[in-house]
Amino acid sequence: MPVVTTDHKVTHKSTVPANKDEIVELFVRERNGTPPGQPRKPVLMLHGRSVPAVAGFDLPYKTYSWAESLAKAGYDVFLMELQGSGLSPRPEMDDPHNVNPAQQQLLTPRPPGFTPGPPSYPYQLTNSSSDRDELDTVVQFVLDQTGAAKVAFIGWSAAAFHMGPYAIDHPDRVASLFLLAPIFPADGSSTPPSPLPQPGFPMFIGGKTGFVRALDGEVHCVDQREPGVADAAWATIMKCDPVGSTWGPPTGFNRIRNFVRWGWNRTTAAQGGVLGGSVPVLIVYGDNDTQANTSPHNPDPELNFSVPELYDSIAGSHKLMVRLACAGHSVVWEMQHKNLHNLSKHWLDHLKVDGKTQGVFDMDPDGILSPAP
Repeated sequence: MPVVTTDHKVTHKSTVPANKDEIVELFVRERNGTPPGQPRKPVLMLHGRSVPAVAGFDLPYKTYSWAESLAKAGYDVFLMELQGSGLSPRPEMDDPHNVNPAQQQLLTPRPPGFTPGPPSYPYQLTNSSSDRDELDTVVQFVLDQTGAAKVAFIGWSAAAFHMGPYAIDHPDRVASLFLLAPIFPADGSSTPPSPLPQPGFPMFIGGKTGFVRALDGEVHCVDQREPGVADAAWATIMKCDPVGSTWGPPTGFNRIRNFVRWGWNRTTAAQGGVLGGSVPVLIVYGDNDTQANTSPHNPDPELNFSVPELYDSIAGSHKLMVRLACAGHSVVWEMQHKNLHNLSKHWLDHLKVDGKTQGVFDMDPDGILSPAP
């Protein structure tokens, strides 16, 4: 069955403070592998803080496209990008003065004529409320497109801030929740700060050198990441950022939205017993992941993250957690990616791991599961 790829522009009334009430078009890519005559089984994938969905989930390199793997298994897969990321609108992000002031010197000598200075928009860009509003718009679009009653969620990293609370608020729309390397501050804030928007700046920037260094920092096993994949990932990130790719010699910069978050903590995760109840949950993370698991303990509760604490906080019984051996935060670009794809397909098909609906497991590089000690 061939996979049909369609790039959509989904109309949304923005609630981002920088362009509030403007009609914008959110980027959504569809990889549809539905067999002829069969009902469509929608899956929605959401990116994290810094990597656009296309680069994270649909990397056009060897076997690394997770979206294609799921589509070939018969799913109708949608990848969405929030405002401030990827090919969705990036309000107030074209002005290099809106880069983090501490990073502006990195832009010399490009863009031409740029000299560092204070932000022209002195606020953080998006927030938990605006991000969840965009997620809601895309969920409705997916359900309308497919005729399905519910959509399965797959979120990577900071996507947990949006998909977790959304599933709790809308269990009638969410079939299941698969969280890869979820960021979870167990003692984080439940309420929005005041005022909104918060003072600051709209974006950070990241270059290729720092990107590769971060990937290398979580490689602790032989053959954990094959040569060439980091270059392919960076090239795709740059294709998703037509402005940032022209900034700063010689390889461009990834523009990363600065957002304010709240409402994702142990209280939220347990709310109403929805997670692990009407919305089954599978959590997956790498044993070398130092981003989703803070070590040593960070005294700032907003920056102290723990994947196992998320598992413990979920009140429902239909919850599973799998730790991948020899894998980091960016396992989507590592040798364990095939096992990740297979695990997600099994989950979407059966909502089980190793025949079970509850428990904690380890998976070795050969894809063999065993109960965690």
